[in-house]
Amino acid sequence: MTRATIIHILDGTDPAFGTSVAWFLNVVIGVSAATIALETMPGLSPALYQVLGIVEWFVLVVFTLEYLTRLICSPNPLRYAISFWGIIDLLSCLPILSVVKPEWAVLRSFRLLRALRLLKLFRSSRALDRLAHALDEVRDELLLFVVLAVIMLYVSAVGIYVFENEAQPDVFSSIPHSFWWAIASFTTVGYGDMVPITLGGRVFTSFILFIGLGVVAVPAAIVTTALLEAETNVRPRHPSKKKPKT
Repeated sequence: MTRATIIHILDGTDPAFGTSVAWFLNVVIGVSAATIALETMPGLSPALYQVLGIVEWFVLVVFTLEYLTRLICSPNPLRYAISFWGIIDLLSCLPILSVVKPEWAVLRSFRLLRALRLLKLFRSSRALDRLAHALDEVRDELLLFVVLAVIMLYVSAVGIYVFENEAQPDVFSSIPHSFWWAIASFTTVGYGDMVPITLGGRVFTSFILFIGLGVVAVPAAIVTTALLEAETNVRPRHPSKKKPKT
């Protein structure tokens, strides 16, 4: 088995063992995330803490073996080590160094960084590849709507400042401070910490809310259309069946 084959297996692209290994690593990542969450719960029994400790060390061993295997089998180990995925792999297995030297037990705090391994669930995801391709196809349209959104945020901050500054000088004290209200309104979240009380401010807010829905909905529709087109392009076409001659 060549080094390139081993890398393909770990990436989940090998036709023979790639799927099985990818599922195993994904399950380990999921178990790691669940363990991290359970470890923060107060009042757990000592027996459960012991089980979680065993699971934690099993996960660390798997992560460390994967990292070392990738480092050895990579055609360019240094490039992998300083890459985004390489750094995540390293941080997720650093706590195992506390076994070598007990005084390095402080590194066990890095175990929380194992949550970053959840990002690796997307490494071999074909759906993510299609999403990246769709975003690349419509990047010009998305850039246009980003510019429009920034302009509308500024106009909204100026508008609400004009309507509400006199009535609420402490809340809408300046245009930069009003940007928080504009962002919360455009995303239709509305935390309630900055609320217009004047008639003009409320009417202006109503218009902004409707505009915010459009600013969010239009890019979503563009990306959805691009995803459907990408799905259609990659889907194999079935040859038409010819009717038998009579």
